[in-house]
Amino acid sequence: MLIMICATVVLWILSAVVCVGRGAHDPCHVQDTTVDRFNDGLTMVISANNEFAFRLYRELSEPSDSQGQNIFFSPICVSLALAALSVGAREETHQQIFNVLGFNDFQLSQSDVDEAFCRIVKSKQAREDITAGTAVFVDNLFKSQPEFLRALKQFYFAEYFSVEFTKATDAANTINKYVSDKTNGRIDKLVDGLNSSTVLYLLNYIYYKGKWPIGFDPALTKLDEFTVDENKKVPVQMMKIDKHFSTFDEEIGTFVLNLPFSNSFSMLLLMPDNMTTLENMISLTRVTEWLNVTESRDCGIYIPKFSIKTSYTLNDVLKEMGMTDVFDHANLSGISKEHNLTVSEVVHRAALDVDEEGASAAAATGNVVFDSCLKQDLKFNSPFMFMIVERSTETILFMGKISNPNL
Repeated sequence: MLIMICATVVLWILSAVVCVGRGAHDPCHVQDTTVDRFNDGLTMVISANNEFAFRLYRELSEPSDSQGQNIFFSPICVSLALAALSVGAREETHQQIFNVLGFNDFQLSQSDVDEAFCRIVKSKQAREDITAGTAVFVDNLFKSQPEFLRALKQFYFAEYFSVEFTKATDAANTINKYVSDKTNGRIDKLVDGLNSSTVLYLLNYIYYKGKWPIGFDPALTKLDEFTVDENKKVPVQMMKIDKHFSTFDEEIGTFVLNLPFSNSFSMLLLMPDNMTTLENMISLTRVTEWLNVTESRDCGIYIPKFSIKTSYTLNDVLKEMGMTDVFDHANLSGISKEHNLTVSEVVHRAALDVDEEGASAAAATGNVVFDSCLKQDLKFNSPFMFMIVERSTETILFMGKISNPNL
């Protein structure tokens, strides 16, 4: 229960589909004398984010009510939003955020993280197929620290809006319109209602649309079955393509299909003999190995068409991972020294479409490459994991599991 004198910060994170281009202004220019340090920091932030991706995935897949449910999220988007929040966090609150995101494992400072995300976001905004950004909605009577807003604008490309949260409906409509415009209507209603004590609303988004260099032929898409579990099968539209990059990770019994997009991203699809084994043993080393498979196999590959949306309230998940103070007795004095601020919600929404043209997303040891397919066809007709990864940096942009493509 919130006490009325205690203002709240709302943090929303979303992933969907849109194509937006930005200008070439470089607000995160790195001096030549610090290039090596910066490049090391960028590499470590990406590594930390990827490790965070696996930890967050396991937390999302662990609850009993998640069994049989699809999972989809953007780890870079969640990390980006929490990093933006950490700009205003102090002492133990800041330490907990950095611990959860893995930044303390690499002894990264706030400036290291800010500069790295500045480059990451800027590189995405320079593209036509992907963009990322931040928006902060601040109550017109709330006095925030100017340094906080300045850092969000410089490093996280934040857009600033002044609203009246006492007019809850109008404020919600303003935020919903912003989100709908940014996602081309893909996420048309983000906010259902606002707490009367809300003073700041921090929102982060990342959008991606990729096309296969050689699309699936729609004429080959046929009705087929997808085995959800031993007692349930559902009908799906199954796409087909021949001759693509694939491997088999013998140690964890997983078929891996690498489907490159026309740009610098790939979709990795992982079909395991045992899903629990894959979920427990997936690692950065394996992802690197899978991305480096360069031989095509002449066999029929079948992938279901699907369109999914997910929504997570991450409060309990982040608490379980060690980020507790921010929800209860936070030190967010870097945002405001005049108010006792806490975060009321951390919410992540994501959307993914996979069809014959491509994918739109709104969020190792023992590898053996076979000279021929182990079976005539490779069908993704039972629960499988997938990732959308930037090949050059190995950044995991999106990650998930399809348990039922009809959900």
